Amino acid sequence: MAGEEDCAPTLYTREEVQQRNSGKNVWLVIHDRVYDVTSFLEEHPGGEEVLFEQAGGDATESFEDVGHSVDAREMLKQYYVGDLHPDDRKNSAKKHLSSFSPHSSWSTWLIPAVAVLVLGFMYRLYTADSRSS
Repeated sequence: MAGEEDCAPTLYTREEVQQRNSGKNVWLVIHDRVYDVTSFLEEHPGGEEVLFEQAGGDATESFEDVGHSVDAREMLKQYYVGDLHPDDRKNSAKKHLSSFSPHSSWSTWLIPAVAVLVLGFMYRLYTADSRSS
């Protein structure tokens, strides 16, 4: 199975990704995968400045915060050049798995709970005022 060796992705260190950013070259890391988005600069709907800000670094958080569409995620595949070297990964597998833990993000339930309490309190005040009028 000689073809299997050809399928192994190229590995890049964070330093190598940073070094690929000179002039108009823009390489970045998203979910431990390395992308050369240089040819996408002018097409990026958020503007090329957004990509320049992330150039040479880990853009995972920014990429996810924006909430890119399924189409954008599919388009990203054409800019893939390799994977981040395992020694340079930030335990993303652990983080990814822990995101499914019920205790992973208290804000996902705390903020809605506080909002419900505030609305309930406001409703009680409103109904109390309307009964006394």
